[in-house]
Amino acid sequence: MNPAPARALTEPSTTLQLLDSWSATGRPLGLTEHLRHHGPVPRPGRALIEVVEEAGLTGRGGAGFPTGRKLRAVAEGRRRAVVVANGMESEPLSRKDQTLLAVAPHLVLDGAVLAAEAVGADRIHLCVPRSRTAQLPALTAAVDERRDVGVDPVVVRLEALPHGYVTSESTALVHWLNGGPARPTTTPPRTYEKGVRGRPTLVQNVETLAHLALIARHGADWFRQAGTTASPGTTLVTVAGAVHRPGVLEIEPGTPVGAILQQAGGPAQPLQAILLGGFAGTWLSVPRALGLPFSREGLAPHAAPGAGVVITLPQDACPLAETARILAYLAANGARQCGPCLFGLPAVADDFTALADGHATPDLLDRLHHRIGLLPGRGACRHPDGAARLAASALTAFEADVDHHLRHGHCRRPTTLPVPPATRTEHWT
Repeated sequence: MNPAPARALTEPSTTLQLLDSWSATGRPLGLTEHLRHHGPVPRPGRALIEVVEEAGLTGRGGAGFPTGRKLRAVAEGRRRAVVVANGMESEPLSRKDQTLLAVAPHLVLDGAVLAAEAVGADRIHLCVPRSRTAQLPALTAAVDERRDVGVDPVVVRLEALPHGYVTSESTALVHWLNGGPARPTTTPPRTYEKGVRGRPTLVQNVETLAHLALIARHGADWFRQAGTTASPGTTLVTVAGAVHRPGVLEIEPGTPVGAILQQAGGPAQPLQAILLGGFAGTWLSVPRALGLPFSREGLAPHAAPGAGVVITLPQDACPLAETARILAYLAANGARQCGPCLFGLPAVADDFTALADGHATPDLLDRLHHRIGLLPGRGACRHPDGAARLAASALTAFEADVDHHLRHGHCRRPTTLPVPPATRTEHWT
């Protein structure tokens, strides 16, 4: 099933880089129009790495790793490199990558080709979920259009992968491209050392690659005109929940969370909390969240931007029930390869469900705190860490609700967030 359609929201006051052509025309551009709007693709080769380092571009997939450093590590490998453009976007309420691929596919492909030339790669794999059936033909057409006119010196392959919460993890993509299931694998070796077919592999989020395409055209100083010193440029943010115009915004890092909500039309009803960073993120009270600058340094130590998701929770919803639903989804969608996913996360999800349903035993809260503390740092990937962060933040942000549920049982308030069903991912290949 395809996810709900995404909308790119643009405002006259917003600094637009990635969504500039969409704002100007209201439609995706074909290759000829794209090159007319943005200019021809430059050919800086390996020199692009230094420009990207000067620009301060960081990964937009969630980890925020310096892109230039990753490019340099792959370029210094001993074998011919491979580039993987990651458009999987497994965060359930995120729509930024899907939207970008829909409205500016050639900007992403420009960036992938430029990255390939910078690291000496001869192949690009553009990875997207096979469930995105409406988008696959358009992406296929974009790749074919570029091949037919010979604009790219590197082979681009569109790869349709199974869609699960952990299938977007870099080692899961490499594992699938090597013929295995789309599950994370242990590291080392890192993908930049030994990835697709044992070759140095650059796995980069599609938004990051689109930024790279613009940096190659306009330079590091241009990129740094937006954002902050530590988080330059612009970034895409998905705003979901109780706002008038949910969708995807392009903002400057450092924009206050409250201003982001206003760009999405403002709250549609009174709010009680905001979840920053998506399902692996952090719950914060509204007063605490609204003034925080939305950047990695601005949100620390309270939260992190993650994949750029801001979820608003209305006052009349039960925050514990919402958290229990998310944790149940996360427990069902782990790779189930190691103890934290097999046993720890399901146990935390069950405890949280019992708390939300008013079935708590006297020792539940102590047991829940203990189990949450056992999850981080013990899995083959970071999936359990994110779930632990979400659960711990809920117990802190909703302390009064926890007390009410322990004393009086279920509060009978509704759930409102569009959390997917907690069904297990069965198809990994």
